[in-house]
Amino acid sequence: MTKTAPKLGDALTLKNGTSLINRIGKAAMEESLCDANHGPSAALISLYKNWSAGGAGLLITGNVMVDRTALTGPSNVIVENEDNMTGLKAWAKAGKSGGGQIWAQINHPGRQVFAMVSEEPVAPSAIAVEIKGAKGMFAVPRALGEDDIANIITRFANTAAILEKAGFDGVEIHGAHGYLVSQFLSPISNKREDQWGGNIENRARLLIDIVRAVRARVSKKIGVGVKLNSADFQKGGFSHADAEQVIKMLNSEQLDLLEISGGTYEAPAMTGATGDDPAPEKLRESTKIREAYFLGFAKQARSYAEMPLMVTGGFRSKAGMEAALADGALDMVGMGKPFAHNPRIAADLLEGNTVGVELKKIKLPVAALSSMAEMAWAKSQMHRIAAGKKPAPFWGPFFNLIGTQIAQRKAAKAYQTWLARK
Repeated sequence: MTKTAPKLGDALTLKNGTSLINRIGKAAMEESLCDANHGPSAALISLYKNWSAGGAGLLITGNVMVDRTALTGPSNVIVENEDNMTGLKAWAKAGKSGGGQIWAQINHPGRQVFAMVSEEPVAPSAIAVEIKGAKGMFAVPRALGEDDIANIITRFANTAAILEKAGFDGVEIHGAHGYLVSQFLSPISNKREDQWGGNIENRARLLIDIVRAVRARVSKKIGVGVKLNSADFQKGGFSHADAEQVIKMLNSEQLDLLEISGGTYEAPAMTGATGDDPAPEKLRESTKIREAYFLGFAKQARSYAEMPLMVTGGFRSKAGMEAALADGALDMVGMGKPFAHNPRIAADLLEGNTVGVELKKIKLPVAALSSMAEMAWAKSQMHRIAAGKKPAPFWGPFFNLIGTQIAQRKAAKAYQTWLARK
């Protein structure tokens, strides 16, 4: 009997026994909408209520930080304790008010943190981020010691437990895009010669230990996911072969969802700046419209990955999404910027009100700056949605980038004042 290919509107049952109401997931985008105590602001809660009403089966939040001294941005929500429990509960409630699930992405930036936020970052090795045209934006990190690493693992697990208490349906451990876990995975940023460096088993040790620590602290019904690069697209870095080995290691863990993406600040493949098609011959002709950036790798991974797969990056049309599902390359379609363009994009696709979304491509002379401009554009749209306004999708990239940088610098000063009080 021929197995029927899944559709976007079909439910997806996870390993923990819970179900997602459809196959569309909002991928994480950094919202920069914390309150004065780095809890969820009223605007952040409003944003997720809007998104939840928009019909997605899964909402994954932007970075929730496990350490108040280590932020990807100065306006991040920080969850180290239960001080902001009232706001966290309101955020979780808003995120699932429309019938879908809400998972919190939990993260530590490692070295990939702007100097205006932290002049003393940490990393596997004392190697700074290097981006053409961004000299001085990132400080040289301190190499982590054994006790530091143990503390970070505990922090991830502690944050996950607090988020479960607040009502979140799951957590996603960020192991991609050049943040701390990704830094340990990459030979470029990890030059260690101890149990945390060298071969891929050692470089993946931090990720595996965090997954196990988190799983041990949360109940079985809570979803636990990982976001993983298919590669970091830098010579000598984390490769497709490395990613394959890590996924096979994760098969032995109690993982409910694996999100495939790629790139770092230095090589921003997650915005389409770098191609990724290791095995196009494995895709059907109908899928070779392949608007998503990482489908070639995902199709390969499907043959050995034992957990549901979500692919994020580049999906724009319903036809492309349905083709990828039919081809078996993934179980869940992940989108980010389309949700900033239209908070009801999931419902509109499922109800036949639209065939897709067209986003203005931002191209600046340096790929990394183009990526930053795209993130700035998305952030400005999220802030409009949070304020009850309609997105203004064709604002100029320079306006967004400059405005965001000014806001970030102001927020960084407020964060430093808050941190000093703590």
